[in-house]
Amino acid sequence: MNESLNNGTGNGTRGTLAPGVWGVVATPFQGSTLDVDLDSLSGLVEHYEAIGTTGLTVLGVFGEAAALTAEERRQVLEIAVECTDLPLVVGVTALATRPAIEEIRAAQDVAGGRLAAVMVQANSARPEVVIAHLDAIHRATGAKVVLQDYPMASGVSIPTKALISVVKSCSFVVAVKAEAPPTSVAIAELTAALVGRVSVFGGLGGQGLLDELMAGAAGAMTGFSYPEALIACVRAWQEDGYQAARNQLLPYLPLINFEQQAKVALAIRKECLRERGLIRDAGVRPPAAGFPEDLRSSMGIHLGEAAAALEGQSAPNGAAAPAGRN
Repeated sequence: MNESLNNGTGNGTRGTLAPGVWGVVATPFQGSTLDVDLDSLSGLVEHYEAIGTTGLTVLGVFGEAAALTAEERRQVLEIAVECTDLPLVVGVTALATRPAIEEIRAAQDVAGGRLAAVMVQANSARPEVVIAHLDAIHRATGAKVVLQDYPMASGVSIPTKALISVVKSCSFVVAVKAEAPPTSVAIAELTAALVGRVSVFGGLGGQGLLDELMAGAAGAMTGFSYPEALIACVRAWQEDGYQAARNQLLPYLPLINFEQQAKVALAIRKECLRERGLIRDAGVRPPAAGFPEDLRSSMGIHLGEAAAALEGQSAPNGAAAPAGRN
């Protein structure tokens, strides 16, 4: 069995996605043409591996997958495969079944056995529609599925009880990514109803991470310019509980909140990654909004606090925290 999957305890046939932090990878662009910057991307995914993420989520919403061509999506996935040994969850942009199958087959051609699962968005509020969609995908590709509930991106609001029904009907679903606020409420309901069946992860930049862990989340599957903080928080929760997890995350909460500003969150996070030296340029592709220069001063304050916090803690392996690339 793929090491990124744990043996299920609910029905004996289902795997669950390994707990921890699955880093959601940005797609760096460069210059006025906004071509994909493969060099920056390779450095970024290597950084994720060095700091101890459980796995990578590529071609997700934060990876601007919907703004990439099929060839660019292939190149991004090739970099993730070639530059790390981490298991991969690959996002699917299509809400319709046939295009989703094509995307998944293309990802399988590149990732092979490194593909832990594909992340498919709930495409209807009606559970029978989602079940039919996922069944068709699984029959055609054999892929394990992370079911994503992210109405801000998909435009679909599905009740939590409907999500539970979908998971119970689809034994190949190995995780749920819950991003419909209030996330801790949804996660509590999901984990109570699906004990041992799937892992449930929070997202949204880690903004609700502590409450999500208390509600039963297996960790986080999200992007943040200081993913080291999310890793330290989840490990502290696993080892010592709430107070230790709170102490790890607290210094970074102002930056987490700053990054999650509506309409400009993507641009802010990429600018933060650039300031850290983890990517060269911070460009986003339209229709995403660019970075508002009026926020640069406050960004500098938040980044300075986060950098000081990281310097004061040890890296996951006990060595000095790895620095970003310039």
